[in-house]
Amino acid sequence: MSKVLEQIEEIVLPIATELQLELVDLAFEKEGKHWYLRVFLDKEGGIDIDECALVSEKLSEILDKNDPITQNYFLEVSSPGAERPLKKEADFEAAVDKWVYITSYEPIADRKMWEGTLTNYDGTTLTVEILDKTRKIVCEIPKDKVAKARLAIKF
Repeated sequence: MSKVLEQIEEIVLPIATELQLELVDLAFEKEGKHWYLRVFLDKEGGIDIDECALVSEKLSEILDKNDPITQNYFLEVSSPGAERPLKKEADFEAAVDKWVYITSYEPIADRKMWEGTLTNYDGTTLTVEILDKTRKIVCEIPKDKVAKARLAIKF
């Protein structure tokens, strides 16, 4: 995580904790000519728009006084959505028995993408059951090879 995002995390965490929310992710990204600071929060049962607005107000007040970001940007506070990213240990543990989408940095057993049920996570390896046409295949993916992981919607 960049130094700026680490500083933003230090500002956001007390606000999230006070409101009994979980900080899921932070992103500082350029889209076109504009920069966006995105704060993703959640809680059991989901976060609503009023909670997002409250966090945005509290965060804006603090950032107006002590902002580690030098350029102009837009602040967005939202839910991570149904396809929530899996980043922390607790995210992977909570995703066991759920449908997930995972990509890797390099091919593992001739694949770089898996979509299926996360059947196990032991702290170092993700075990995913996927369907290859009509066959069920169990794949083991070392966590240190995971580029991105998120919950997925099964159709």
